[in-house]
Amino acid sequence: MDLGLQGKTIVVTGGSSGIGLATVRAALTEGANVAFCARGAERLERVASELAGEFGADKLLAQAFSVLDPEANIAFAAQVAERFGTCDALITNAGQGRVSTYADTSDADWRDELELKFFSQLHPIRAFEAQLRASGTGSITAVNSLLAYQPEAHMVCTSAARAGVQSLLKSLAGELAPAIRVNSILVGLIDSQQWQRRFDAREDQSQSREEWFGNLARRKAIPLGRLGNPEEAARALVFLASPAASYITGARLEISGGVSRFV
Repeated sequence: MDLGLQGKTIVVTGGSSGIGLATVRAALTEGANVAFCARGAERLERVASELAGEFGADKLLAQAFSVLDPEANIAFAAQVAERFGTCDALITNAGQGRVSTYADTSDADWRDELELKFFSQLHPIRAFEAQLRASGTGSITAVNSLLAYQPEAHMVCTSAARAGVQSLLKSLAGELAPAIRVNSILVGLIDSQQWQRRFDAREDQSQSREEWFGNLARRKAIPLGRLGNPEEAARALVFLASPAASYITGARLEISGGVSRFV
């Protein structure tokens, strides 16, 4: 299926690893120009160099900054306009989970988590809104978590923040229509650097990676029996961001292996 992305420009935040990097690669494969950002300059430069060798440097723009810096987002949007002319799709992916219960989450932790989850959406959206409106096929697609609808006691702060972000996205889908579509994916357990670090720190060092992740999937009662791959989330993101999804807005797509319990 032709997603209609040839020559379009997609911006991906948090694009140097995991789902973000898989999304950058998937968009490039579809023929899009891709601008992506991340906080770590060294890793970003290494990834950009590898992608440039595979897809061509003219298809890429990489910039290291924090999406929590509003001025940096504005500057990045200006760079995208200068390099590619406009932004046709924004994919917001920056952010990570905080492991904490209600009892051990401080006020400062709450503020940090709420700022990260909300403003990692708001700052890029504000910076690119004008370009997306002018595109004619503008879209925003956010990476959110199943925690938004199915909170976990050990991630109470992140769960609450994710629920708030999902409400924000639904509101934006109405307010920005018809010029800009707004959708999201809800990810469950995805094989990522976070889970790799937990595997490396495992108590039973005799367990292989396959055994450890298989046991994790069983403990979490994932019907498909495994964690997801970043590429599986990336394919959904690129589709929702593309003109092929032109009548989809205000929607959420679950990428969780069937682990959700809500209807």
